Amino acid sequence: MATVRLYLTPEEAQLAATAFPQFKVNQGTNFPVSGLAYDGAGSSAERAYWKFEPAAYGSGNITCDIVFYNDSSTAGACVWEAALAAITPETDSQDVETKAFATAQQVTKTHPGTTAQRLQRATITITNLDAVAAGDEAWLRISRLPGDAGDTSTADVILTSVRLSYSDT
Repeated sequence: MATVRLYLTPEEAQLAATAFPQFKVNQGTNFPVSGLAYDGAGSSAERAYWKFEPAAYGSGNITCDIVFYNDSSTAGACVWEAALAAITPETDSQDVETKAFATAQQVTKTHPGTTAQRLQRATITITNLDAVAAGDEAWLRISRLPGDAGDTSTADVILTSVRLSYSDT
């Protein structure tokens, strides 16, 4: 049994016409840092989407690690949500343009300390798998939910990557 890992970058994300995080590149001291800036003000969820193939997917849940940092805050919590949609080509008769996501799961991640722009990881176990199988066409939706009572950070958060992992057996 092996663990398959997929690395999804902000540059690969697809954004809807409304309610999306802004793509930005911050010029760090020694290297540029790209990411998706999810707004902390207001109550509207912002969403980004990735299309991927769950190559060698065997069975079980999918672990979704959201790697991010708070742009300016050193306190508070951020609520993240992940949802999955999957279609098996040549088998599923679902219209790809009207396919719905399986029920989303969420996690609340509290800022770990006194340093702004500290890299953090929020982990969501995706259990609503939409009957995903190896070789499917799959979509992942990552949202920040600033309107949720648990999201207490008013700062933007910058998503730097999404990492998916699952078993190949």
